Amino acid sequence: VQLVESGGGLVRPGESLRLSCAAFGFTVSNYAMSWYRRAPGKERELVAVITSAGGITNYANSVKGRFTISRDDAKNTVYLQMNSLKPEDTAQYYCRAAGTYYQQKLEVWGQGTLVTVSA
Repeated sequence: VQLVESGGGLVRPGESLRLSCAAFGFTVSNYAMSWYRRAPGKERELVAVITSAGGITNYANSVKGRFTISRDDAKNTVYLQMNSLKPEDTAQYYCRAAGTYYQQKLEVWGQGTLVTVSA
């Protein structure tokens, strides 16, 4: 069971990035999938979540309207589209899967991908 993130990098303010989170060993549509971030010197923050049933999404106020979480069931991958990036979005971004499916409890984190927003 594993999550592998990719897509981080260095961008200028106002630019976009798309993070990917590929799952191995389980089906992403059966669990709540979320993106977290940790900026230097700050606490870890929940950025976005997509539920298993119905694919309902929710976002931190700081990213609402700029970030979009989505899921591609065929690719067993979750994405975070980040637009209008700001320097304060600079952080290590982590993907997380959590929940219980047919009594199988799961919680797994990815290794993280670094996003740096700087002029």
